[in-house]
Amino acid sequence: MKYVILIHSNPQPWGHPTSDFLAEHQALSAAEREERNADFESVMQDLSERGELVGGQALGDPRDARLFRWEGGRRKVTDGPYAETVEHFAGFFLVDVADQARAEEVAAKFSGPGETVELRPVAD
Repeated sequence: MKYVILIHSNPQPWGHPTSDFLAEHQALSAAEREERNADFESVMQDLSERGELVGGQALGDPRDARLFRWEGGRRKVTDGPYAETVEHFAGFFLVDVADQARAEEVAAKFSGPGETVELRPVAD
């Protein structure tokens, strides 16, 4: 079963890894930050070794986004981000796992201080 893990974050200024730019993450001790980074690397290695990682990508600064909408029967192009919001879509990982329980286990490992992680099944 394929799932997408969507990473939402609010770093100011924008950069990757997004956690490095979050006050909640910066407030952690150096040892805690190192442990979180090691946990992330471990998750990525585990997903790769198990053949569950299909792909993923960090996204650029939301201020560089362009929105394409229709208004009054015409295409309208505006600068991003998508909406007035505190959080922005920072990146995603596509995984192919045995079931929802495994997907939730993996997604939980992506969450950290100051970030929101969304797990969504991929429509077939």
